[in-house]
Amino acid sequence: MIRLHITAEGQTEKAFVDQVLTPHLAHFDVYTDARCVLTSKDKRAAKEYRGGLISYQKAKADIETWMKEDANQECWFTSMFDLYALPEDFPGFDEAKRLEPYQRIERLEAAFGNEMNKPNFIPYIQLHEFESLILADPAKLDWEYLEHDQPIGNLVKMVGSQNPELINDGRETAPSKRILKEIPEYDKVTSGVSVAAHIGLDALRASCKHFDEWVSRLENLGGKE
Repeated sequence: MIRLHITAEGQTEKAFVDQVLTPHLAHFDVYTDARCVLTSKDKRAAKEYRGGLISYQKAKADIETWMKEDANQECWFTSMFDLYALPEDFPGFDEAKRLEPYQRIERLEAAFGNEMNKPNFIPYIQLHEFESLILADPAKLDWEYLEHDQPIGNLVKMVGSQNPELINDGRETAPSKRILKEIPEYDKVTSGVSVAAHIGLDALRASCKHFDEWVSRLENLGGKE
């Protein structure tokens, strides 16, 4: 039995892991749990605040703390961070920003893995953010947003035959910004995860190459064919 701890950028990614990835990976004898990355602590109140990738150093320290808390041999760790708005102190950031998206993500993940320097850590950065998964099949937004035929149709037309992982990271043109432009009431934590689940892992993986590679690596941890 393999246990997999996933450090998620925020509540959306955590909910996606809990609701979609966890039941899927259980079929491969990989049992997951997820928590949002630590952002701050209130020592007086003994409280932790989690969610939001503020800095690389904070994320690294949080993952390293979890590794110390669970150092068992059968335990693995991974991340689910967005490329969009990635902190500039991330290893390899300056060099990677000059590269094409898939090369950029490869360079960043390699630098991340080298910095962590743990054989049981699998670095993963989502191209370009969680909403890339929604744009794998934006027509499924009607699962949550009834009577939005025209806005959803606009998104379907915009995506067309594009690779959703390559829909860019501009402040006004990132996947989430495109969805919000058409559906201002879009809520990523509840509706976004629900729509992604409705699209289904098979369709998400077919449209999102880098995401598929990550899921395959996680499946293979269990040693099943």
